[in-house]
Amino acid sequence: MDFEIDDLKKYKHIHLIGIGGISMSAIAETLHNWGYTVTGSDLNQSQITNTLTAHQINVVIGHDVENAKNADLIIFSAAIKDDDPEMVIARQNSIPLITRGKFVGYLTKMYKETICVAGTHGKTTTTSMLSVCFLNAHKDPSIEVGAMLKNIGGNYHVGNSDYFIVESCEYKGNFLNFFPKTEIILNIDNDHLDYYKTFDNVIKAFQDFSLLLNEDGLLVTNADGENCLHLKTIVKSKFVSYGIENEKADFLAKNIQFDRHGFGQFDVYHADEFYAHFELSIAGKHNISNALACIAVCDYYGIEKNIIISSLKSFTGAERRLEYKGSFNEISVFDDYGHHPTEIMAVSDAIKNQEYHESWVIFQPHTYSRTAAQLEPFAKSLLNFDHVVLIDIYAAREKNTIGISSQNLADKIHELGKEAIYLSKFEDVVNYIKTHAKPNDLVLTLGAGTVTEIGPMLVK
Repeated sequence: MDFEIDDLKKYKHIHLIGIGGISMSAIAETLHNWGYTVTGSDLNQSQITNTLTAHQINVVIGHDVENAKNADLIIFSAAIKDDDPEMVIARQNSIPLITRGKFVGYLTKMYKETICVAGTHGKTTTTSMLSVCFLNAHKDPSIEVGAMLKNIGGNYHVGNSDYFIVESCEYKGNFLNFFPKTEIILNIDNDHLDYYKTFDNVIKAFQDFSLLLNEDGLLVTNADGENCLHLKTIVKSKFVSYGIENEKADFLAKNIQFDRHGFGQFDVYHADEFYAHFELSIAGKHNISNALACIAVCDYYGIEKNIIISSLKSFTGAERRLEYKGSFNEISVFDDYGHHPTEIMAVSDAIKNQEYHESWVIFQPHTYSRTAAQLEPFAKSLLNFDHVVLIDIYAAREKNTIGISSQNLADKIHELGKEAIYLSKFEDVVNYIKTHAKPNDLVLTLGAGTVTEIGPMLVK
């Protein structure tokens, strides 16, 4: 359906299919905050659906045909199929339907200063960093981020200003529905090939995204990435680059050091002149790169250096981004959302700077298509850990028409010279780790699915 955002006022009851998704729940909370009657359904109960219910939003676990039938507008996530019972009833009753991506696009149109954070990796952390800086600078932005952020007590914030900071996902071209004034493009990698089919199509999508900017807009991107740097030749907007390796970057990190926790500290040079010294409270070289993107945008919007410095120092990470979950038997347990080989490499590099005896990774591949397409890159990225435990592939939106399993990944890792064990039951994983891990070891649960449940089981 097509409608102008002003027409949103005529809808009273808005129903969301797949309301338990991190972005969908943010939309639900925002609409509820604005005074709409909001209902929703999700196939799985979760902490997110429990929170929505606690906030007086009517959530049904399973299909909710009744609320769908009585809604004035239905928003649905990309994972919802055409034969979903609520989609069927909506069409039968001529109820307007709109995808999550298009709806967020309409939201971005409402703000004069929409800042879109895009990239194959690092979106959530960078969106969170930027949000903390703008909040501490008293700019009161509206925020939608793909994880729970302690500073706002959730994954959204309804501000009272012209600023809207939004994590911008490339899946199915969702970010092409947006109306950005400023963009960050962190990196361009070969992900979501189940939709894009080829890496060239992924590159083309990010190029199209950059072209959404007007001449008075701003593109901030990574000078260390060839495909990012190429965008300078096609955009009409102001172009600002940042980097660690490329000394021609507008914002350049130098004199990088890491403490025993793997937290980075570094000097930033802007236009070849010393800008400021920064210290982070999150681990990894990749997060120095994310911080540079944040610094460049904050500088453009006139946020004082001391606020940027203190905000980044105080930022301890978004949920599921190398998040410390606790310990057992003097063994530290961390959890991370990484589900692409590049992300796994970044996480393994980040923990190298920490002090521990041996590392254990419990990895859950995400989607059958991604696992099959990148089986060897996944195997190679996991070689950096001392011990590898694999659990069943998280299907997400897919069915296993390929006939692939985590045992195939275990076999590939074995071919490359490292042992990997595949266990299906979470209880077996917990018992295996408790039996084999030693004091001062580090355990990491890794993946975008249910693997996150294992860390708390170990800690308990």
